[in-house]
Amino acid sequence: MTKRPFQRRAARPLADLIGDTIDPLLAKQGFGESDIILNWDEIAGERLAAVTEPLKLQWPSRGPKRSPDAPAEPATLILRVEGAFAIEVQHVAAILCERINGRLGWRCVGKIALRQGPIERRAKGPTVPPPPSAAAVAAAGKLSEGVEDEGLREALTRLGARVLTKSSAK
Repeated sequence: MTKRPFQRRAARPLADLIGDTIDPLLAKQGFGESDIILNWDEIAGERLAAVTEPLKLQWPSRGPKRSPDAPAEPATLILRVEGAFAIEVQHVAAILCERINGRLGWRCVGKIALRQGPIERRAKGPTVPPPPSAAAVAAAGKLSEGVEDEGLREALTRLGARVLTKSSAK
């Protein structure tokens, strides 16, 4: 029995992996694809995404007189908006529809309906720690003096300064 050589796979974003899992759950809310939810920050822009969140896509009912060959009518996107921003979102609703439809590649959303209410705040990303003090850099430099390779010595000095800064903060 021969062993296959280890093949390293490239790391993939979690959003690429979770789409197949989350799509059926979002379909119950009218979202055929998770693309609107997962990429809302890019679609709406940072400013609008902070005060809005998509709730569901509401598709028009298929009446008995509608021909099966007729093109699908676009859905209404229901957005939750924080109180005072509803007017601003109302003014840019047509632009949001264009961005969503451009992202999906077809005329999925025809209009936007607003529901005022509080938005769940997302946790902010990791904060950048402050730079180490000059004393910590000097102490770390002194500890790494014996290392001959310059690049390695600089890396060890940076690492040591961070460690010394964290340990002095505790």
